[in-house]
Formats: sequence, structure tokens, C-alpha cells
Amino acid sequence: MASRAEKLARLVSLMKLQLRLSEWQLAQLRQQEQALQDEEAWLIGALNALRPPAGSSSASIARRLTTTSVGARAVQAEASRQLDQVRTENRRVKQVEQVARAAAADRRREAEKRSLEEIAGRPVRRHDWLAATKGAGSRQ
Repeated sequence: MASRAEKLARLVSLMKLQLRLSEWQLAQLRQQEQALQDEEAWLIGALNALRPPAGSSSASIARRLTTTSVGARAVQAEASRQLDQVRTENRRVKQVEQVARAAAADRRREAEKRSLEEIAGRPVRRHDWLAATKGAGSRQ
């Protein structure tokens, strides 16, 4: 039992690290998306200006805007996929945490049972153990 509980605890820990990495990747994609949107806004402003910035023509600004728009859509799609992955990993972490908590509770019950057996000097049957735990709970 202890081995299973320990393995599950390690698994939860690793899954949480993986979730943090996915969240960091999502944050990086969001920053990249924002930078591309800012560049799009600047390029649109440059196209709408009476005079384009020095060294740039309207055609070159339009090409940059097209390229930036395509890149922004690609990053947005990737961010959407990454968000779905983060949500999926988050659900999996919660599920495995529940299993790990149950395994830890089983481990504590087994330890409690062994302790009762040591005190009683004989193996504790389920009926005896339940009666002992109910009796302790009703006195509190």
C-alpha cells in the first residue's frame, strides 16, 4: 500500500510540473499573440497615415501586415490548442490527486489496523476494527 501511495504522489508531482510547463507555454503564446496584434495595429496606423514612415512604402507595409496577420492567426490557433491541453492536464491532475488521496487514506487505515493488532496482541477482524473506530468516534 505504501509503495502505491508513494508512486501516486510522485506521479501527481510530475503531472503538476508538466501542467506548470504547459501553462508557461500558454503564457508565452499569449505574449507572442499580443506582440503581433500590437504590430498589426501599428502597421494599420502606418497605412492610414498621410505619409508612410521613412524608408517604407505602402506596398511594403501592406506585405508586412499580411504576414503579421497570418502569423497572428497561427499563434492564436496554437494558443487555443495549448489552452485545451492545459484544461485537459488540469482535469487529469485533479483525478490522479483524488486517487492518490484515496491511496494515502488506505495506507493510514492499514497502519491504524496494524497498530490496533499490536495493542490487542492478535489480528484484528474487520468487525472488531469497525467497532473500535465507531466507539472512538462516538466518545468525541
